[in-house]
Amino acid sequence: MDTKKTIDSMFTAGAHFGLGRSRRHPTVAPFIFGTKNSTDIFDLEKTEALLNKTRSFIALLAKEGKTVLFVGGKKEASQIVKNTAQSLNMPYVDGRWIGGTITNFGQVRKRIERYEKLTSDKEKGELAKYTKRERMLIDKEIASLEKMFYGIVSLKKAPDALFIIDPRREKIALKEATDFNIPVIALCSSDCNISDVKYPIVGNDTSRTSIQYFLNEISTAYQTSKKAQVTV
Repeated sequence: MDTKKTIDSMFTAGAHFGLGRSRRHPTVAPFIFGTKNSTDIFDLEKTEALLNKTRSFIALLAKEGKTVLFVGGKKEASQIVKNTAQSLNMPYVDGRWIGGTITNFGQVRKRIERYEKLTSDKEKGELAKYTKRERMLIDKEIASLEKMFYGIVSLKKAPDALFIIDPRREKIALKEATDFNIPVIALCSSDCNISDVKYPIVGNDTSRTSIQYFLNEISTAYQTSKKAQVTV
């Protein structure tokens, strides 16, 4: 990769902006270039090294046909996370993380199967046998299940890795993955404890342009590796 080009692209995306110095987590200190107007500025050369390490891991996951669960419920990230995951045919959580998604996956899978059955029955017209009130209650249940589980319907087992935007915010997802020894990749701002993340990318996790940049890089690394397997 062209280091200068990558750093210039990150700079243009605003990836170098952290949060206020008072919010800095000690684990991020080695990646801070300096402070401007009380705002931490990331050393993008170090961020690029982390990004390269992550690209290699993502490429390996693609080569082995592994599943990556994308997680980002904050408003700046949700749509980008959804779009990226869908482009890769990967599961995603673009809203509130449902506790037990990993640690109690068996029960979560049953709820997903319930959603799939109700949706299928509705599409086939098999709900006509119920009363109007019963159909209304079923519709409400479908809507509730869809809101919670739509992005992870394709998950048949626990994911092989997680990609998280802002692990401080998504601390429950991070803990569940960690408890099950599932590697976590995460875009982490200066308030995150990066020692909790196996593959941290230290950069702006609140700017849409920054989030989009890093997810594009991850998507490209995955797709490139996947295509390479097809052409071999």
